[in-house]
Amino acid sequence: MESHVRPLPELTPENTAFWTGGAQSKLMIAFCGACDKAIHPPQVICPACQSRDVSPRAVAGSGTVYSYTVNHQPWLPDMAVPFAIAVVDVDDAPGVRVTAPVTGCAPEAVMIGQRMHIAFEPSGEVWLPLWTPLEGAAA
Repeated sequence: MESHVRPLPELTPENTAFWTGGAQSKLMIAFCGACDKAIHPPQVICPACQSRDVSPRAVAGSGTVYSYTVNHQPWLPDMAVPFAIAVVDVDDAPGVRVTAPVTGCAPEAVMIGQRMHIAFEPSGEVWLPLWTPLEGAAA
């Protein structure tokens, strides 16, 4: 996917690690220190046990495509289309799915069950996640 201007997230104390972890090539997911539940999007209180002991940790940065769509609509000026957006079940973070554009392959090559690895694109003070196919890896 080609770089273009996209709306950027507002950084909050809860989500800053997720949106800036790409500077160190790390996918940062919030986890509860009390029950070890992975929490995404990040929250102050664990939805499982209501603990406030929530903090980010780096996960493998890989996963499996749960679903995807191919977008043909240029939602912003100069947006290159078509492009794929994948919803990926993240390894090492049970129950967490991260939705991001797919890069490194043609949109029609994305498949459910395909293995992906995270990459990041800097934009201002945030690092936007992108999924890239793991070559030769099957679910």
